[in-house]
Amino acid sequence: MTDTVTDRFLRYVVIDTQSDPKSSTQPSTEKQKNLGRILVEELLAIGLTDAHLDEHGYVYATIPSNVDKPVPVICFCSHMDTAPDFTGTNVKPQVVRNYAGGDIQLPGDRQQVIRVSDNPELGNQIGNDIITTDGTTLLGADDKAGLAEIMTAAQVLVDNPDIKHGTIKLLFTPDEEIGRGVDKADLAKLGAEFGYTVDGETAGHVEDETFSADGVEITIQGAAIHPGFAKGKMENAIKIASAIIDRLPKDIAPETTAGRDGFIHPIGVTGSMEKATIGFIVRDFEEGGLAVKEAMLEDIVKGVMADFPGSSYTFEVKQQYRNMKAILDRHPEIVENAMEAIRRAGMAPVRGSIRGGTDGSRLSYMGLPCANIFAGGHAFHSPLEWISRQDMEKSVKTLVELARIWEERA
Repeated sequence: MTDTVTDRFLRYVVIDTQSDPKSSTQPSTEKQKNLGRILVEELLAIGLTDAHLDEHGYVYATIPSNVDKPVPVICFCSHMDTAPDFTGTNVKPQVVRNYAGGDIQLPGDRQQVIRVSDNPELGNQIGNDIITTDGTTLLGADDKAGLAEIMTAAQVLVDNPDIKHGTIKLLFTPDEEIGRGVDKADLAKLGAEFGYTVDGETAGHVEDETFSADGVEITIQGAAIHPGFAKGKMENAIKIASAIIDRLPKDIAPETTAGRDGFIHPIGVTGSMEKATIGFIVRDFEEGGLAVKEAMLEDIVKGVMADFPGSSYTFEVKQQYRNMKAILDRHPEIVENAMEAIRRAGMAPVRGSIRGGTDGSRLSYMGLPCANIFAGGHAFHSPLEWISRQDMEKSVKTLVELARIWEERA
């Protein structure tokens, strides 16, 4: 077993762990446990004797404290699954050594090109080793980079008892990409006070804020009748659904927003003439912003339905996750310690927000306040995904320093 962060990463990405939103099981795909079993083997091999995989696909392990004084128990968390957006089967990682700059054409599909114009961070990677796919799959740096970094940091801490640290818990989750990453996490068993998801992007970044998120499902009951006798009677649910989508504001969509702007995003339409369903996700950094967007969406529905008096609708809102900043602001030391660790690892820390969510969003509200630390990957969920060896090494160093800082400041 080799133990550099790059070797670990290259081992993990070839294991297919794609999650499945259509599955009702936990984990959603049994193949995620294949990686979980490997991680447990490796954790046991480095001396973490309690490492285990549970029936729901979670991996737990403990790095014991090596000091006598009480130190807050912290957790490092990453997810094992890859996104359903693009295939993760038969990943063939490529290493571009000593990157000289310029676009990177991928060998398995010559039309797939990682362009500097789309990836300005490549400008900071000259001389580094860039890991990509062959262009036919995603890479899985989201979040197998985080796994490799946590595993490597764990080995560094175990092998170097002169680095003083408190108890550190490790948690590797399934199904994060489909929003179920902590559904069955046992926080009482985990026993941590504060946590860090290692699931961010650019080296040096730490995030203490996510979107708040809801799902909305609109079901339309139309008026069905034989099309040969439909005049003045038929109200086609498919057309009603289309009219609702057509009236969505163009400036409140993912493709037209950035920064702190939220959006309304249709993610699925199913149906027949008689009945149709539209699924939406609604995102905003403020809960009040979610409510405004949902009210706007229902006003659109009511406006359309006024033209179809023989039809009806239901409008169901489901909470998905909430902005973790409200919790993290009560524990400023979580982010302050992360920023100091990034400084000690040789970078200027950048504090920011995520236009999305992490396992930490929900963990924070479940009683484990979690900030998000960079893992180093870019262009997630696509065949153009890439990461550099040097950025993964910086993440490992950050995690080791973070363990040291919590002990120093206890």
